[in-house]
Amino acid sequence: MKPEIIKPLEKPERVTGVAHLFAAAGYSIGGLRRLWMETAFRHIIVALPVGSVLLYILDAGVADFLVFLVLFSALVAVEALNTAIECIVDHLAPQWEVFARDAKDLGSLATMCLLFANGFFMAVVALRYFGMA
Repeated sequence: MKPEIIKPLEKPERVTGVAHLFAAAGYSIGGLRRLWMETAFRHIIVALPVGSVLLYILDAGVADFLVFLVLFSALVAVEALNTAIECIVDHLAPQWEVFARDAKDLGSLATMCLLFANGFFMAVVALRYFGMA
């Protein structure tokens, strides 16, 4: 029996104009589907309704909700970049490598910084509500 020869995939043709907007939306949806496979992302998604309810309970203003949404969006974006880094590193280094550890640690640090920023913001809103800020 002959081994099957696998042909490399051809690069899709470039999409321009209005069709590019629809293609870009499709790529983003694909990224969201991939990100949904990450447990950390699913935990982050749970934080959106929880944080929104908490802000409502704390009688937060519109500006607070907007800041929360911006911080939340930044957290999702950084988690997506962290996942992309992990995908590339796992492909480049199937075995343990120092550069792979460093890349993953740095991506994790970026996510942690935004988690802290979100937590700090929520703490400030809570302290303000209780008259301590």
